[in-house]
Amino acid sequence: MAVPERSGGHDGERNGGRSGDRNGDQSRDQSRERSGERLLGTGEFARRSRLSLKALRLYERQGVLKPATVDPANGYRRYREDQLSEARLVHSLRRLDMPLTVVSRITDAPAADRAALLASYWDAVEQRVAVQRDLFAHLHAALTGGKGLVKVFEVKQRDVPEQVVLTEQRHVSQPGLTDWIAEGMGRVAKATESYGGIAGEALVIYYGEVSEDSDGPVEVALPIAADAPPAGAAGRVEPAHREAYVRLRKREVEFPQILSAYDAVAAWVKENGLTEAGAPREVYFADWGKAGPDDEVCDIAFPVK
Repeated sequence: MAVPERSGGHDGERNGGRSGDRNGDQSRDQSRERSGERLLGTGEFARRSRLSLKALRLYERQGVLKPATVDPANGYRRYREDQLSEARLVHSLRRLDMPLTVVSRITDAPAADRAALLASYWDAVEQRVAVQRDLFAHLHAALTGGKGLVKVFEVKQRDVPEQVVLTEQRHVSQPGLTDWIAEGMGRVAKATESYGGIAGEALVIYYGEVSEDSDGPVEVALPIAADAPPAGAAGRVEPAHREAYVRLRKREVEFPQILSAYDAVAAWVKENGLTEAGAPREVYFADWGKAGPDDEVCDIAFPVK
Protein backbone atom coordinates (compact mmCIF):
# COMPACT_ATOMS: atom_id res chain seq x y z
CA MET A 1 0.00 0.00 0.00
CA ALA A 2 1.35 3.42 -0.95
CA VAL A 3 2.26 5.75 1.89
CA PRO A 4 0.34 9.00 1.50
CA GLU A 5 2.31 12.25 1.48
CA ARG A 6 2.17 14.10 4.77
CA SER A 7 0.97 17.61 4.94
CA GLY A 8 3.95 19.96 5.29
CA GLY A 9 2.10 22.15 7.76
CA HIS A 10 1.00 19.34 10.10
CA ASP A 11 4.46 17.66 9.97
CA GLY A 12 6.19 20.92 10.81
CA GLU A 13 4.00 21.36 13.84
CA ARG A 14 4.50 17.78 15.08
CA ASN A 15 8.29 18.00 14.71
CA GLY A 16 8.79 21.51 15.98
CA GLY A 17 9.33 22.86 12.49
CA ARG A 18 12.29 20.58 11.76
CA SER A 19 10.92 19.53 8.41
CA GLY A 20 10.66 23.13 7.35
CA ASP A 21 14.22 23.77 8.54
CA ARG A 22 15.49 20.73 6.68
CA ASN A 23 13.70 21.74 3.51
CA GLY A 24 15.12 25.23 3.92
CA ASP A 25 18.64 23.87 4.32
CA GLN A 26 18.21 21.71 1.25
CA SER A 27 16.94 24.69 -0.72
CA ARG A 28 19.94 26.78 0.37
CA ASP A 29 22.34 23.95 -0.52
CA GLN A 30 20.71 23.55 -3.92
CA SER A 31 20.87 27.30 -4.43
CA ARG A 32 24.59 27.30 -3.61
CA GLU A 33 25.26 24.44 -6.01
CA ARG A 34 23.28 26.14 -8.78
CA SER A 35 25.42 29.28 -8.27
CA GLY A 36 28.63 27.26 -8.68
CA GLU A 37 29.40 26.78 -4.93
CA ARG A 38 29.81 23.03 -4.84
CA LEU A 39 29.29 21.56 -1.36
CA LEU A 40 31.33 18.61 -0.14
CA GLY A 41 30.51 16.10 2.57
CA THR A 42 32.96 15.72 5.44
CA GLY A 43 34.46 12.51 4.03
CA GLU A 44 35.35 13.99 0.65
CA PHE A 45 36.42 17.28 2.20
CA ALA A 46 38.69 15.49 4.70
CA ARG A 47 40.26 13.39 1.94
CA ARG A 48 40.90 16.32 -0.40
CA SER A 49 42.14 18.65 2.34
CA ARG A 50 44.43 15.98 3.89
CA LEU A 51 42.76 16.54 7.28
CA SER A 52 41.29 13.77 9.40
CA LEU A 53 37.66 13.77 10.50
CA LYS A 54 38.89 14.20 14.08
CA ALA A 55 40.88 17.28 13.04
CA LEU A 56 37.88 18.76 11.24
CA ARG A 57 35.76 18.39 14.38
CA LEU A 58 38.49 19.99 16.50
CA TYR A 59 38.97 22.90 14.10
CA GLU A 60 35.23 23.50 14.01
CA ARG A 61 35.06 23.62 17.83
CA GLN A 62 38.00 26.02 17.93
CA GLY A 63 36.50 28.23 15.24
CA VAL A 64 39.46 27.70 12.92
CA LEU A 65 37.57 25.99 10.08
CA LYS A 66 33.78 25.98 10.17
CA PRO A 67 31.53 24.04 7.77
CA ALA A 68 29.46 26.04 5.32
CA THR A 69 26.25 24.33 6.43
CA VAL A 70 25.10 22.05 9.24
CA ASP A 71 21.85 20.14 8.80
CA PRO A 72 19.85 20.79 12.01
CA ALA A 73 18.00 17.47 11.62
CA ASN A 74 20.92 15.07 11.30
CA GLY A 75 23.99 17.20 12.02
CA TYR A 76 25.51 16.53 8.60
CA ARG A 77 28.23 19.04 7.79
CA ARG A 78 29.04 20.27 4.32
CA TYR A 79 31.92 22.44 3.19
CA ARG A 80 32.27 24.67 0.16
CA GLU A 81 34.80 23.47 -2.38
CA ASP A 82 36.59 26.82 -2.18
CA GLN A 83 37.30 26.12 1.53
CA LEU A 84 39.83 23.49 0.49
CA SER A 85 42.61 26.04 0.10
CA GLU A 86 41.99 27.34 3.63
CA ALA A 87 41.92 23.80 5.00
CA ARG A 88 45.22 22.97 3.29
CA LEU A 89 46.73 26.15 4.77
CA VAL A 90 45.62 25.06 8.25
CA HIS A 91 47.12 21.61 7.62
CA SER A 92 50.47 23.14 6.61
CA LEU A 93 50.56 25.59 9.52
CA ARG A 94 49.93 22.76 11.97
CA ARG A 95 52.92 20.91 10.52
CA LEU A 96 55.01 23.78 11.92
CA ASP A 97 53.75 22.80 15.40
CA MET A 98 51.83 26.06 15.39
CA PRO A 99 49.25 26.37 18.21
CA LEU A 100 45.64 26.65 17.07
CA THR A 101 45.37 30.13 18.57
CA VAL A 102 48.12 31.32 16.22
CA VAL A 103 46.65 29.39 13.28
CA SER A 104 43.33 31.12 13.89
CA ARG A 105 45.03 34.51 14.08
CA ILE A 106 46.59 33.91 10.67
CA THR A 107 43.51 32.50 8.95
CA ASP A 108 41.34 35.31 10.32
CA ALA A 109 43.75 37.99 9.08
CA PRO A 110 43.48 39.72 5.69
CA ALA A 111 45.52 37.97 3.00
CA ALA A 112 47.98 40.87 2.88
CA ASP A 113 48.86 40.43 6.58
CA ARG A 114 49.28 36.68 6.72
CA ALA A 115 52.91 36.46 5.60
CA ALA A 116 54.01 38.97 8.25
CA LEU A 117 52.18 37.04 10.98
CA LEU A 118 53.81 33.79 9.84
CA ALA A 119 57.26 35.46 9.84
CA SER A 120 56.69 36.80 13.36
CA TYR A 121 55.74 33.35 14.62
CA TRP A 122 58.77 31.74 13.01
CA ASP A 123 61.15 34.36 14.43
CA ALA A 124 59.87 33.45 17.90
CA VAL A 125 60.37 29.73 17.15
CA GLU A 126 63.97 30.31 16.04
CA GLN A 127 64.70 32.39 19.14
CA ARG A 128 63.27 29.66 21.36
CA VAL A 129 65.32 26.98 19.59
CA ALA A 130 68.47 29.10 19.92
CA VAL A 131 67.90 29.41 23.68
CA GLN A 132 67.26 25.67 23.91
CA ARG A 133 70.47 25.00 21.96
CA ASP A 134 72.42 27.11 24.46
CA LEU A 135 70.76 25.28 27.34
CA PHE A 136 71.65 21.94 25.75
CA ALA A 137 75.29 23.00 25.49
CA HIS A 138 75.26 24.00 29.16
CA LEU A 139 73.65 20.73 30.27
CA HIS A 140 75.93 18.63 28.08
CA ALA A 141 78.98 20.36 29.54
CA ALA A 142 77.66 19.85 33.07
CA LEU A 143 76.99 16.15 32.45
CA THR A 144 80.49 15.62 31.01
CA GLY A 145 82.27 17.32 33.89
CA GLY A 146 82.85 20.59 32.03
CA LYS A 147 84.82 19.03 29.19
CA GLY A 148 84.95 21.18 26.08
CA LEU A 149 83.72 24.40 27.71
CA VAL A 150 86.83 26.35 26.72
CA LYS A 151 86.28 25.29 23.10
CA VAL A 152 82.68 26.54 23.17
CA PHE A 153 83.63 30.03 24.44
CA GLU A 154 86.38 32.30 23.14
CA VAL A 155 88.18 33.65 26.21
CA LYS A 156 90.11 36.92 25.85
CA GLN A 157 92.05 39.23 28.17
CA ARG A 158 92.10 43.01 28.65
CA ASP A 159 93.33 45.67 31.05
CA VAL A 160 90.73 47.69 32.95
CA PRO A 161 91.68 51.11 34.41
CA GLU A 162 90.81 52.28 37.90
CA GLN A 163 87.36 53.86 38.14
CA VAL A 164 85.07 55.39 40.74
CA VAL A 165 81.70 53.65 40.95
CA LEU A 166 78.44 54.26 42.76
CA THR A 167 77.04 51.03 44.11
CA GLU A 168 74.22 49.15 45.76
CA GLN A 169 74.77 45.78 47.39
CA ARG A 170 72.24 43.18 48.46
CA HIS A 171 71.93 39.58 49.61
CA VAL A 172 69.58 38.05 47.04
CA SER A 173 68.91 34.51 45.85
CA GLN A 174 68.54 33.49 42.20
CA PRO A 175 64.71 33.70 41.90
CA GLY A 176 64.77 37.40 42.84
CA LEU A 177 68.06 38.30 41.14
CA THR A 178 66.84 39.64 37.79
CA ASP A 179 64.25 41.95 39.33
CA TRP A 180 66.69 43.25 41.93
CA ILE A 181 69.39 43.96 39.32
CA ALA A 182 66.93 46.02 37.26
CA GLU A 183 65.63 47.90 40.28
CA GLY A 184 69.09 48.43 41.80
CA MET A 185 70.55 49.65 38.51
CA GLY A 186 67.67 52.10 38.24
CA ARG A 187 68.36 53.53 41.71
CA VAL A 188 72.12 53.80 41.15
CA ALA A 189 71.61 55.36 37.71
CA LYS A 190 69.40 57.98 39.35
CA ALA A 191 72.15 58.68 41.89
CA THR A 192 74.76 59.21 39.13
CA GLU A 193 72.77 62.16 37.77
CA SER A 194 74.15 64.32 40.58
CA TYR A 195 77.69 63.59 39.37
CA GLY A 196 77.39 63.99 35.62
CA GLY A 197 75.68 60.70 34.81
CA ILE A 198 76.99 57.23 33.97
CA ALA A 199 80.58 57.29 32.71
CA GLY A 200 81.18 53.67 31.72
CA GLU A 201 79.90 50.15 31.54
CA ALA A 202 77.49 48.72 34.12
CA LEU A 203 78.82 46.05 36.47
CA VAL A 204 77.09 43.25 38.39
CA ILE A 205 79.65 41.77 40.78
CA TYR A 206 79.14 38.47 42.63
CA TYR A 207 80.92 38.24 46.00
CA GLY A 208 79.38 34.85 46.72
CA GLU A 209 77.42 32.10 45.02
CA VAL A 210 73.88 32.97 43.97
CA SER A 211 71.38 30.11 43.66
CA GLU A 212 68.03 29.15 45.10
CA ASP A 213 69.83 28.40 48.39
CA SER A 214 72.66 30.97 48.32
CA ASP A 215 72.33 34.75 48.27
CA GLY A 216 75.65 36.29 47.31
CA PRO A 217 75.97 39.14 48.19
CA VAL A 218 75.66 40.87 44.82
CA GLU A 219 76.66 44.42 43.91
CA VAL A 220 75.48 46.64 41.05
CA ALA A 221 77.97 49.38 40.17
CA LEU A 222 77.97 52.28 37.72
CA PRO A 223 81.08 54.38 36.98
CA ILE A 224 81.08 58.17 37.33
CA ALA A 225 83.60 60.78 36.20
CA ALA A 226 85.20 61.54 39.58
CA ASP A 227 88.62 61.26 41.23
CA ALA A 228 87.21 59.88 44.49
CA PRO A 229 83.92 58.55 45.81
CA PRO A 230 81.67 61.53 46.60
CA ALA A 231 80.84 62.19 50.23
CA GLY A 232 77.42 61.06 51.29
CA ALA A 233 77.02 58.59 48.39
CA ALA A 234 77.38 54.81 48.34
CA GLY A 235 80.52 54.54 46.26
CA ARG A 236 84.04 53.11 46.09
CA VAL A 237 87.11 52.86 43.90
CA GLU A 238 87.19 49.84 41.59
CA PRO A 239 90.93 49.13 41.26
CA ALA A 240 92.72 48.74 37.95
CA HIS A 241 93.16 45.11 36.97
CA ARG A 242 93.61 42.63 34.17
CA GLU A 243 90.67 40.37 33.43
CA ALA A 244 89.78 37.32 31.39
CA TYR A 245 86.36 37.44 29.76
CA VAL A 246 83.94 35.94 27.27
CA ARG A 247 81.31 37.88 25.31
CA LEU A 248 77.66 36.79 25.31
CA ARG A 249 74.64 37.52 23.17
CA LYS A 250 71.41 38.52 24.83
CA ARG A 251 69.83 35.08 24.47
CA GLU A 252 72.86 33.55 26.21
CA VAL A 253 72.33 35.67 29.33
CA GLU A 254 69.79 33.19 30.61
CA PHE A 255 69.87 31.12 33.76
CA PRO A 256 71.13 28.41 34.01
CA GLN A 257 73.05 28.40 30.69
CA ILE A 258 74.90 31.61 31.62
CA LEU A 259 76.69 29.49 34.25
CA SER A 260 78.56 27.72 31.44
CA ALA A 261 80.26 31.01 30.57
CA TYR A 262 81.41 31.44 34.17
CA ASP A 263 82.68 27.85 34.21
CA ALA A 264 84.49 28.37 30.89
CA VAL A 265 86.38 31.45 32.11
CA ALA A 266 87.26 29.79 35.41
CA ALA A 267 88.57 26.71 33.54
CA TRP A 268 90.57 28.89 31.13
CA VAL A 269 92.18 30.81 34.02
CA LYS A 270 93.27 27.54 35.64
CA GLU A 271 94.51 25.97 32.38
CA ASN A 272 96.64 29.04 31.63
CA GLY A 273 98.36 29.12 35.01
CA LEU A 274 96.64 32.27 36.25
CA THR A 275 94.79 32.91 39.50
CA GLU A 276 91.58 34.77 40.17
CA ALA A 277 92.28 38.21 41.64
CA GLY A 278 88.78 39.44 42.38
CA ALA A 279 85.09 38.65 42.30
CA PRO A 280 83.61 37.51 38.97
CA ARG A 281 81.28 39.99 37.30
CA GLU A 282 78.96 40.70 34.42
CA VAL A 283 79.87 43.76 32.36
CA TYR A 284 76.92 45.24 30.44
CA PHE A 285 77.87 47.52 27.54
CA ALA A 286 74.71 47.62 25.38
CA ASP A 287 71.18 48.97 25.73
CA TRP A 288 69.42 45.86 27.05
CA GLY A 289 65.93 47.04 26.09
CA LYS A 290 66.85 47.74 22.47
CA ALA A 291 69.07 44.68 21.95
CA GLY A 292 67.82 41.70 19.96
CA PRO A 293 68.36 38.05 20.98
CA ASP A 294 71.53 37.73 18.87
CA ASP A 295 73.06 41.09 19.80
CA GLU A 296 76.15 41.08 22.01
CA VAL A 297 75.28 42.71 25.33
CA CYS A 298 77.44 41.36 28.15
CA ASP A 299 80.86 40.06 29.15
CA ILE A 300 81.47 37.48 31.88
CA ALA A 301 84.78 38.61 33.40
CA PHE A 302 87.23 37.42 36.08
CA PRO A 303 89.99 39.69 37.42
CA VAL A 304 93.24 37.70 37.10
CA LYS A 305 96.92 37.88 37.92
